[in-house]
Amino acid sequence: MTENEKKLIQERHRLEQAQNRNREKERKARTRRLIQEGAILEKTLPNITDIELDNLEDYLLNILKR
Repeated sequence: MTENEKKLIQERHRLEQAQNRNREKERKARTRRLIQEGAILEKTLPNITDIELDNLEDYLLNILKR
C-alpha cells in the first residue's frame, strides 16, 4: 500500500467520522426539541397525559378544528 493510498483511506475515515458527528449532533438536537415540545404540550393541556398515544393525534386534531 502506497503512502498516497494510506492518506486517502485516512481522509475517508476522517470524513466518515465528521459525518457521524454531524448526524449525532442533529439527532440530539431533534431529541431535545421533541422533549421541549412535549413539555409545552403537557403544560398547556394537563389532561393530555391521560390520553393513549394512539389517540393523541385525533385528540389534538379535534382541538385544532374548533
